[in-house]
Amino acid sequence: MSSSICHDHVVIVLKKPRYPENIGSAARAMLNMGFTRIVLVDPENPDLERIKKTATHEAASIVDCMVTVTSTEEALKDVEYVVGTTARLGKQRRKASSPATLSPHLIALAKKNRIAILFGPEDRGLENSDIALCDALIHIPTFGFTSINLAQAVMVVCYELNTARNIEKKSVPRLAGRRELEEMYKALEETFVRIAFVHPQKPDYYVNAFRDFFSRIMPRSKDVVVMRAFLSKICLYGEKKREIR
Repeated sequence: MSSSICHDHVVIVLKKPRYPENIGSAARAMLNMGFTRIVLVDPENPDLERIKKTATHEAASIVDCMVTVTSTEEALKDVEYVVGTTARLGKQRRKASSPATLSPHLIALAKKNRIAILFGPEDRGLENSDIALCDALIHIPTFGFTSINLAQAVMVVCYELNTARNIEKKSVPRLAGRRELEEMYKALEETFVRIAFVHPQKPDYYVNAFRDFFSRIMPRSKDVVVMRAFLSKICLYGEKKREIR
């Protein structure tokens, strides 16, 4: 197994970046580290001239090939593993690792899986709905002042991915795709509501707990198929019980 990152299997996703200069600088940082795939989610000001000015001529090819979408879900639909970046830590939030700690694991994953590194807007970071879509979180350690420029954060993460080496001996299998997982989570929520396990207006607590669980076990496509079949049987059983009454 390769001990270094598969660059082609990593995509940098910038959600609602506010400044075109940050997009260009992020593209330049990616080029320095060998990464070429970038997706923008609903950018506030995608001024191509300003983006290319900070990207410089060398990174113009990355800018020319970048994709723009309207939602986080659309940006992540074709990947198998999502890593979110956050500056917020606390008991109520999921555990976040440093880029250096998580990178060796991502190298093993990227051998057979496509990975997205998700960055939030400069002024407020990722929302809870974005965090829910992530399989893992990373936090860049700072000393005192926690706010980091977006392009600098991209550089730090890409650098750690580029310099880390895989230490996992076992090969990581191809995981279920993000689209498959989101369809499963939707079915899970619908089932919880139908069997009155959760309140229809407040299903997030238990659904998010299951998201965390499945992120830890890293399910394959066949696992998702089995889970979907199980949920279908639960709903069918519930309907039959209601008919008997």
